[in-house]
This record gives sequence, structure tokens and C-alpha cells, in this order.
Amino acid sequence: MRLRNKTVRIFDRVISLSAVLAGALIIFMLSAVLYEVVCRKLLGWAVLWTYEIVEATMLFITFLATTWLLKEEGHVKIDLVLMRLKPKNQAVANVITSIICAIAFLIIIVFSIRATLESVQLGYFTPTELEIPQHFILFIIPVGSLLLFIQFLRRAYRNLRSITK
Repeated sequence: MRLRNKTVRIFDRVISLSAVLAGALIIFMLSAVLYEVVCRKLLGWAVLWTYEIVEATMLFITFLATTWLLKEEGHVKIDLVLMRLKPKNQAVANVITSIICAIAFLIIIVFSIRATLESVQLGYFTPTELEIPQHFILFIIPVGSLLLFIQFLRRAYRNLRSITK
């Protein structure tokens, strides 16, 4: 039981840390765009790497923040339908949707790991100014999807326990 509690606490810290990192990336992204606008409008020259960095940053923000958002039950829901259900039926709906989402993210994990490894093996890079190796950008997809997979399983388990009480 202690190991389970410690594992849960560690996972929750990872989720919180990833949300903080996503927030820091938002600030960085906004600063980069502001820098680009100031350079373009006041100095008359473009910063060519801004678009590429912002594009990659948005992907990272998405996969870093969504698990925390799911943990906080902050995702968009069809409350109009769910609120009309009895609490037990709401929990059943949450179990079903959580399992479906966990399966979907398991599939995403498998295919994104394949894509990332293929990118490493073939040496793909983004054909842009910075020429970033593609796997540096792609690796966040299986990592973030794994976190979401685990959180959806936790959500299903939590709702399943509320049904059986």
C-alpha cells in the first residue's frame, strides 16, 4: 500500500511539474512573439526562428498541460447531458469514456513511438531555419500520451470505485 501511495504522489508531482513547465513555455512563447513583433516593426528585420519555435512550443504545451487538466476535471464535457443523469450513471459514463480514451492514447503511444524511432533512425530534421532533428519535437507525443493514458486509467478506476460503493 505504501508503494502505491508513493507512486501516486510521484505521478501527481510529475503532472504538476509538467503543468508548470507548460506555463513557463507559454510565457516563453509569448515573449518570443513579442520579440518578433518588436524586431519587425521597430527595427525592420525579421526573426526567422520565431514561427518554428512557437509551433513546436504549442505542441509541447498541449502534451504537458492536458494530463494536469484531466486530473483537475477541467476538460470540456457535455454537462447538459451528464447533469441529468444520476450520480451512479454519471460515474458509469465517466468509466466508459475514460476507458475509450485510454485505449485511444495507447494506440497513439504505439504509433508515436514508432514515428519517433523512425525519425531517429533516418535522421529526419525540420526543413526550416533551425533544422531541428524531428525526434526532438516528436518525443513529447508518446511521453504526454503515456501520462494521459495513466490518468485516464486512474479516472476510470476512481469512478468505478464510486459505482461499487
